[in-house]
Parts: sequence; C-alpha cells; structure tokens
Amino acid sequence: MATISATGPLPLLPLLPLRGVSILPGLTAPVDLSRQSSAMQAVRRAGDRRGQPAKGSPGTISGEPTRGRLVVAILRENTASPDLDQLYPVGVVCEVVQVLPGTPGRMSVVLRGISRVRLLDLHSERDHLLVRVESAVDTMRTSTLAYAYAGALQDLVKQHDTLLPTAAKTKQRAQGLAAILAERSPGMIADLSAAHLDLSDDDKLPILLETEVSDRLRKVIELASHRTNVLQVKRDLDRYVREHLSKHEHDAVLRHKLRAIQSELGESEGESDERGLHELEQRLAAQALPSEARAAADRELGRLRRMHPQSGEAAIARTYLEWIVDLPWGPDAASPDILDIPRARDLLEAHHYGLEKVKKRVLEYLSVRKLAPHKRGPILCLVGPPGVGKTSIGRSIAEAIGRKYVRISLGGVRDEAEIRGHRRTYIGALPGRFIQAMKRAGTTNPVIVLDEVDKLTGASLRGDPAAALLEALDPEQNAAFRDHYLDLDYDLSNVIFLCTANELGAIPDVLRDRLEVIPLSGYTVDEKLAIAREHLLPRQRGENGLTPDQVEIPDEVLLALATQYTRESGVRNLERELAALLRDVAMHLVEGKPTARRIDVDNLLRILGPPRFYDELASKQPTPGVVTGLGWTPVGGTLLFVECTLGPGTGQTRLTGKLGEVMKESAHAALSLVRSRGGEFGVDPIAVSKQLKDHDLHLHFPAGAVPKDGPSAGVAVTTALVSLFTGRPARADIAMTGEITLRGQILPVGGIREKVLAAHRAGIREVILPDRNRKDEPEIPIAARADMRLHFVRHIREVLPLVLLPAPEELAAAE
Repeated sequence: MATISATGPLPLLPLLPLRGVSILPGLTAPVDLSRQSSAMQAVRRAGDRRGQPAKGSPGTISGEPTRGRLVVAILRENTASPDLDQLYPVGVVCEVVQVLPGTPGRMSVVLRGISRVRLLDLHSERDHLLVRVESAVDTMRTSTLAYAYAGALQDLVKQHDTLLPTAAKTKQRAQGLAAILAERSPGMIADLSAAHLDLSDDDKLPILLETEVSDRLRKVIELASHRTNVLQVKRDLDRYVREHLSKHEHDAVLRHKLRAIQSELGESEGESDERGLHELEQRLAAQALPSEARAAADRELGRLRRMHPQSGEAAIARTYLEWIVDLPWGPDAASPDILDIPRARDLLEAHHYGLEKVKKRVLEYLSVRKLAPHKRGPILCLVGPPGVGKTSIGRSIAEAIGRKYVRISLGGVRDEAEIRGHRRTYIGALPGRFIQAMKRAGTTNPVIVLDEVDKLTGASLRGDPAAALLEALDPEQNAAFRDHYLDLDYDLSNVIFLCTANELGAIPDVLRDRLEVIPLSGYTVDEKLAIAREHLLPRQRGENGLTPDQVEIPDEVLLALATQYTRESGVRNLERELAALLRDVAMHLVEGKPTARRIDVDNLLRILGPPRFYDELASKQPTPGVVTGLGWTPVGGTLLFVECTLGPGTGQTRLTGKLGEVMKESAHAALSLVRSRGGEFGVDPIAVSKQLKDHDLHLHFPAGAVPKDGPSAGVAVTTALVSLFTGRPARADIAMTGEITLRGQILPVGGIREKVLAAHRAGIREVILPDRNRKDEPEIPIAARADMRLHFVRHIREVLPLVLLPAPEELAAAE
C-alpha cells in the first residue's frame, strides 16, 4: 500500500471532493463518481502522477487495478464548484485501489484511507483541482490517556459484537473485530472502530474532523457505548418476552406454523381434523362394542364434532374415544385356548424344578377349565419367599394355554384410583391398572399376574386399594367391572388372575377371603443343585456369551455356592453368584488370558472372595442355657438361638434381641412354668426362687438388630431355662419349635416346611415339632424328610430328654 511522509507538507495531490461519504483512515469503501466530473479527472491525474497514464476512453481503465494512485478525499458543502472555504479543513489521503464500471454515465472507485491530513491551499487545473496538505494527528506523539482509551474501546467493541443477533455475526465482521483487537495504534483503533460500528455519515464526520487522538477516542467510545446499551436492552427485552410468553401464545405460534406446513403440503387444518375424526369413527364402527359402550362412544363422538379441534375439551374427548377403540371388546377379541394337559405338564416340568404341589394344582385348574370352559375358577395365590418362582409360574401358565401374559405390580399402591382409574374431570386422568393391562394384552382373556399383593398399603384418605381389587377379582362381580375413567361396564370374567405374595398375614382379610392360597416354601440343597445345573447355568451361559465348550462348572462348585455364598429359600442370589463366575471367565477370554475350562472350588476365593456363610453349629458345644430354636420370616425359615444366664442383681428379668410382644409373652410364660412346675423337670423350685431373688435373669436372642416376633419360641425358651437351672448342657445339633402353655402343653405353630428346610440347610438332622403339626409332614420335601429325624411331642417332658445332656456332676458320678 502507498505511504506518505510523516512530517512536513506533502506535494500537490489531486482533490477528490465528496458529498455525504466519509472515508476514514484504514477503511476501504467504494465511491460512486460521474464520468464527466472533476472527481473522475482527479483520479486520472493521480494515475498520471505515478507514471500510470489513464486511457482516453473511460472504459479502458474500468476494472484495472490502480496501485499507488493517491488522492485527497475531502468532504464539501452542497455546491457545484467548491472553493477552499467550502471544504472541510481535514481530509484523508486515499489510495485508488480499483476503478469499477457503474451505471451509464457513472463509475465506482474503491478507495483505501491512508492518513488524516489538514488542508493548506488549493490550486486549480483545467479540469480538476490540486491541493497541498500536511499530516494532521497521526504523526503527533500519542499520550498515555489515549492508550487507555484505546484499550477500553477495544473491550467495548468486543462486547458490542457479542450482543449482536446470530444473523449479524458474519465472517467479515469477525475479521474486522480481529483487526481492531490486533491494532496497536490508538488513532487507528478509533478509526477502525468507527467504521466497524456501521456509524452514519453524520456520526463519522465529527470523528473525521477530530485531530486529537484522545478526543477522537472518547467520541467513538460514546457512540459505541450507546449502541452497546441499545443492544443490551433489546436482548433483555427479548429474553423477558420469551420467558413470559404464555402457553396460549406459545400454542398460537405452533398452530400458525402447523397451518403453514399444512398449506405447503396442500392440506388444511380442518381437512386433517376431519380425516382424523373419520378414521376414529371407522375404528369405532369396527369394534364389537356393547350397547352401553356404543351409546357412550356415539355421544362423545357427536360432542367432539361440535368442538373446536384445538380446545382442551376436544383433546379429552378424543383421548377417551381412543381408549375405547384400543380396548378389546367382545368374544371375537379373545385368544383361543390350547388346553393340552400333557403339553402343559411337559412345559411346567421343563421350566420349574420341584414344586410338585403347585404344578399339580395348576394342572387341575387347567383340566377343570377344559371340561367346564364357562365356569369361573378360583383365584390362585402363590405365597412364598423371594426367588422361588412365583411370578414365572404365571408366565408358564399363559404359555401353556396360549394366552397373553400381563404383570401388574401392586407393591406400594396406596391410591384407590390406581386400581379403578381417575374421573375424567381431573387433569391428566387415566384408567386404572386393570384397564391398562387389558389394553396392553389386546385380548379379553389374558393371564394377569398381580404381583406382591401383600405390599398393598392400608386404607387412607385416598381410599382402600385392597377393597378396590375385590370387584375385579370376585368371579360374581368382575363380569361388569366399572372403571372410573371409562364409566362403562367391562367384562373381566374371562381373565385368569394369579396373585403372588411373600407373606400371607400381610394380605388384607377382605382380599385373602377370595384367594386360594398355594404355599411355595423354598428349595432344599439338592433341589438348588438341580435347578442350577439344569436351568440357571445354561441361561447364564447364554446371557454372558459363553458355550459349554468354553466353561464347565461341576456340582461341587454349585454346592459351595448354595451353602457357603448364599443361604436363601429361593435361587435368586445363587444365580447372581453363578453369573459372577461366568463374567470372570468372559473377561479372561476377551483379554486373551489363559483360563481353565473347568472352574474348581479353589477359584471361588479369587473370584467371589471368602465364603459369606459358615456352619453355625460347627463351633457350638453343648452349653447350659443355650438351645437352638427355629423361626419363620417372609424370606424363609431361619435358626433362632436362645441364650439365658444369671448374674448378680435384684431379681429382675431382662429380655433383649429386639423382640415383639408375642415373643415377650412366650418368655414370661416359660419362666412361670419353670418356677411353678420345675420339680417335674428336675429343677429345685426353692433353689430357683433363691437364685432369682438375688440374681437377674437375662434372656437374649442373638442378632439383636433383626426384629423377632411370633408364637413359636415357647419350647426353646423353656428348654433353655431348664438347662440353665439344672446345669445340664443342651445339644447344639437339634432344633425345636412350638408354643408352650402354663401347664407344659405344646401348641402347634405355622411355617413347618420353611423351618425344617432352614434346619436342613444349616446341617441339623434332628428337629422337635409339636405333635399337632404331623399334618404338615407331607409338605416337607421327601429328600429333606429322608435325611432328617423328626420328633413330634405333646408335652415339655418329652422334649427335655431329647435335648438335655447329663450334668457334668452326674457324668462324673456315673464314671
């Protein structure tokens, strides 16, 4: 680019008088000129002075690059031939970059501003003017204040560009901002910023005429601040409007866009709504609706036609009609039953190991339905600990008879509306869970499993969910089940309902009266091994991407998993531990590490860590005052140790172990029995009274953080007290259960199967049971009965000889 001298007057240069166009130093801009004007002759003169003669024809210089051509651009007043007094005193030395063709009679010149100059005198030529100028402010020494102003202006211009709308942030503007931020001359920063802000010519004129750099910077800062504040206010207003735009206005905008889209597609909003109503009407006509449902649907469809399509009432009415259309109605929507009993038996045997009573009852149920398909059968309720296969039984029943399977989880349901549905007058109303299940099934006769009915919450301000289930489950009422949302009678009589629960006592009485309870107590160790070998291992191999050729788990490993790493009634945790073994094998195969095909017991410590369960009886020795009882929990049976001791005190009785009221009453009854009739059991009543007078009796049930309650600890507590007062050790390898009376009679208790299986899992082979629980012996698995000895007793006198060993003094005397 051409340069000029920094000091002294410049030689005569052609004058380019302009009107209404301000050229600033550092700015490149096109200027329209008349081909016959003195300004055009000045451009030609500039070319002649630098040894670049202009062509005679105006067209010959059009489009040619004209490097080094200098002119002085000065604003003039609105006069035809300007004099010195009619020109502004400050102009800009410009380089003519290019001459471009324009409209007929005119042409454009691209000028690049070089430096601000002051006008000295004017010389007239034949067809143009020459001017003598001197440098103005760019050659003067810049003050420290100017540098401070320049930095502030750069920050202000940067802030201004950040507030611009996205459409205005062009690549050219970004390059201009980068040039401003890279400039170091305060005067040039002022001129570039004024050009970058797109100021009007009236605003640029004071900046052009200002020769003091600091004052010029201050003027540009004022203009930039004003524009930045305007942009900030505009952005705040836009944000406020967007944030406070009401839903109605938002919907109006969306509807306007929808109409525009539909217009582009050649369809109108009314046509779309009319077509949707027509399709809905056709679907309703195809449904085999009962008369009541048909009348309600026609009435609602008529109301929908009279409503505005965008109103809220129209959306509610349309949703209601869609629910009616999506539900299965009539006998044609029922799936055909495949009541092949041998096939069902084979399917149950393939999917479930053991559970003979449950499978027999299911086959009986299916057989009755085959002989009397229109009779309403009972509602089966499978009660047992987690992981024994309650929910999968329902899936197997559905598969066996070819029906759809739907599961409804009732755990934590506390609102009656979740069962019966909400009224349509409520915002966000939906049908209840039964109607939703029927929609998912798509048939009028699915198998619906009501999972965890014992987890229903009780009656509250929101109603009683258990009572709401009665209409759906009762065979005498569910032919006309009425949901609050539909407000129509819906037939549930063809549905096979199956309930599951962990604890029978937690099921509300009104609901339990309608159920036929089938207990699932749990599995023996042998059954767990068979289940793991035949079901769990093949399934986990497939889920972990392994084949039988890649990994083999022998029975001794499965036995260790079932006894040392899990202790449960079901097999859920056993499957988790088995999956952990297979994941380790899969990881080694992917990493390319050598791994043995056969997993041994020695590998369990590396993969699963140390065993979590040990034989609780291995370290126990016969001790006076310590016996082994049996308890029942919702997750299966468990061992219940009873410990009692005497210590110095004032004759108080302490019961610890987080006991419930029933167990505390059993302990007090056992103590009263020993004190009143202890002579029959070898206890000296006088000595006991003296001991209890001067000592405190402490009765403790270990695992104190676990709540314990129930009428099954009386025999164990009595035996422990007799053992303590007589000094006779109690056997640790025999367990007992039963309730006691003040006369020593033993009363029957529940959960015999679970308790016996818990003793069997713990390695106990002798169990004392109430005589009136002989009826429960067939419920115990044959494998467990064959491996154990069951003692049925009626009185506490029959228990003591089986449990208590001779005292050490008696043994010494006998020897």
